Amino acid sequence: MRRDRVVRLLATATFALTGTGCAEITGEAAPDRAAPAGAWRTAGCEFSRAPREVRAPVTPRLGAAIERIQRGGHDRFAASFAGLEVDRIRVRATVYRVPSSDFDDFVRRAAQDSCIVVRDAAHTAAELDDWHDRVVADLAYWDEHGIRIATVGSRHDGVGVEIGTRDFDRARRQLPGRYGSGAPLVFLEERR
Repeated sequence: MRRDRVVRLLATATFALTGTGCAEITGEAAPDRAAPAGAWRTAGCEFSRAPREVRAPVTPRLGAAIERIQRGGHDRFAASFAGLEVDRIRVRATVYRVPSSDFDDFVRRAAQDSCIVVRDAAHTAAELDDWHDRVVADLAYWDEHGIRIATVGSRHDGVGVEIGTRDFDRARRQLPGRYGSGAPLVFLEERR
């Protein structure tokens, strides 16, 4: 009698822990479930996927979801879409966006059964493209002022536009003077 109660109690505890994601019976590595503030996941992330290396960059279903989201993000939701990245090991993608309930609803539908993690971004891809184009248009100006910019690229996570230069300290001081202190510029020191 007492043994039956203990077995039932252990079974209930095991179910409670695995049902809420606090433990796994399989012993496989748990997928990354931590999400930063302002992040959420599509329903496709509920299926357990142990981290593993895969040969193809993405599965066909995930690739199709990424294509739908990227196309829709650029064409219909430019005021929200910042970019995306693929996590081959966890077989998922991360979409960065300036929060928008309409875009979030679109991502949920476009993801279908794929795992898409959605995270907040400070700037949209369209906004960063404008900043990128401004800096590129001024490359000759910066060269004339002794700052050689080697690379200019928008970040896929919406953080800003990366400026690669060997004149790191001077660029970090002078570019905000031309573009404003609020310009989303991220400076990288290029090696000589």
